Amino acid sequence: MNAGQNHYTPQPYDPYGADEEDVTWFNSEGESAAYQHQYQGQYQQYQQEQYAPAIPEQRHDDQPTYALRTVEQQVPVEPAYTIPETPDAGWDDTPSRRRSWVSRGVLLFVLAIQAVLSLRLSNTAFQDEALYLAAGHNIIDHLMNGTPLHSGYESYFSGSPMLYPVAAAVVDGYFGLSGARLLSLLCMLGATSLLYSFTRRMFNERVALVAAALFAVTQPTIVLGWFATYDAPAIFLLALAAWIVVRTNRAPAVVVLLAAPVMVLAVAVKYASALYVPTLIVLAALTSWHYRGWRCLLRAALLTVGTGVLVGVGLMYTNVLAGVKQTTTNRAHGTDAAMDLLEKSGEWGGLMFATACAGAFFYARRGRMNESPRSYGLHGPGWRWRTLLGLLLTGTALLAPAYQIHLQTSVSLYKHLDFGLLFAAPMAGIGVIRLVGKHFRYPQLGILIWVTALCLGVSQSEWRFGLWPDSTPLVKAIEPYMKPKGRYLGATYEVPVYYLRDKTDHSQWTSTYGIGYADKKGAVHHGNEGYRLALKDGYFDLVVLDGIATPELDKYLERQVRESGHYRLVGAIPFKLSSGGSGTYKIWTKTS
Repeated sequence: MNAGQNHYTPQPYDPYGADEEDVTWFNSEGESAAYQHQYQGQYQQYQQEQYAPAIPEQRHDDQPTYALRTVEQQVPVEPAYTIPETPDAGWDDTPSRRRSWVSRGVLLFVLAIQAVLSLRLSNTAFQDEALYLAAGHNIIDHLMNGTPLHSGYESYFSGSPMLYPVAAAVVDGYFGLSGARLLSLLCMLGATSLLYSFTRRMFNERVALVAAALFAVTQPTIVLGWFATYDAPAIFLLALAAWIVVRTNRAPAVVVLLAAPVMVLAVAVKYASALYVPTLIVLAALTSWHYRGWRCLLRAALLTVGTGVLVGVGLMYTNVLAGVKQTTTNRAHGTDAAMDLLEKSGEWGGLMFATACAGAFFYARRGRMNESPRSYGLHGPGWRWRTLLGLLLTGTALLAPAYQIHLQTSVSLYKHLDFGLLFAAPMAGIGVIRLVGKHFRYPQLGILIWVTALCLGVSQSEWRFGLWPDSTPLVKAIEPYMKPKGRYLGATYEVPVYYLRDKTDHSQWTSTYGIGYADKKGAVHHGNEGYRLALKDGYFDLVVLDGIATPELDKYLERQVRESGHYRLVGAIPFKLSSGGSGTYKIWTKTS
């Protein structure tokens, strides 16, 4: 039948099929098409409802829908674990007992690394070490037994001979050279600890730990930690003075005078420490600005007056002024070029200084990283104050290179650099922390900086401690020739005087750095002529040359020794240096 042939069976809608022009949701004009339904060849047209033209995409409520398949609603799987919400206290940057103990544990680890790096160094006494220790023993003998002093130590020592040389000689008398060097190690460890403490008070534990970790692995810190000279105790005293200044910033202004005697003692131990006294005075003002305002200037004025009075009293009742002029203010100028000194300064302390510059820049721009939600509403110091503090601490590191460039000499440059790095270390700590970022976002940057500083410190300190030869064979070779009334010529005679102080003293030796020889007629001759006449007359009983301290003069003296006819060569001891150089100790004894 026609009706059966025209029977229509509805089919599921094929979503991927061709769209029919008259059965779309929206036609090209955006109007809804009329819905047609065919059944048994009859088409029934539903009346199109009218909709508001301003409201797009309206649908029929009774429009039929077709589904390909039934989809069951997915039930979410329960997680194996949940991360609890971090309370605000988890990001809190205020001090706590747990934070303090963890920080101290990390500090002890840093100090252990510093101690190991210094203790690994090994060599016989350096010329300066031997000079100060032997002088200290001589002064002690003079005070205890009335033994005459061999020379006027005040006139050429770079620190008071009554302070460090005596203290180091006491330790040396009981524990030897290692004991005197251990005293320096304790001073440097104390300086690192004090650096951590006052940096923590100015900023926070993280900055303090990074500052201490960087300072502990620099070449000057490692070397001075196993070097029996003035520098280590002077750095410790400067660190102690800085700690007092920062620690008493909220106390009455007069309390800052506790730092004055410590500062004066640091200057007395090593005169070059006076270069850093202005930094401490300005620091006294800046650290109390938040609590006193402009009255912080009174605190700085009190510290200035107190320090000046103590220095005046010290100069009035001691004889150190000649030494200050000879070794510090009126020191003889050298011939080293400024670019060479800048290059050496950058090599030995440039990484830490660059990090401190970055820290000063970041700190001037922004006082906090705002890791803690509680820190958002806090008002820290203004950008002017932050800029001044950054310039003060970072700029202090430039004082030693500037002073050495003025003197045109690299003598003791690496040691003096450590004085300035002590003050630049807090800004270096900020620099590393800001590079790492909030919540340790880039820890690899901090690790890279510290590991680089560590590698430089290890290699440079090892090189530094090998710049002078092992004097053990020399001391054994010349010991049999020591006589109570003997006269000797040597370049670095301080070393045999220290090791053989029971058999010889400074008054028996003449240095290759200068001579004043009086001939038989009483005329005094200086320079090469003085050496020539003294050797010609057979004045010296022993001559020791190494060709390192004064190479050109040593060649001249060697010719004069051979031409004099009074001496014979009794020993030639070769040695090597860490710089790649080598030499030979040559020993001549008088025959007639």
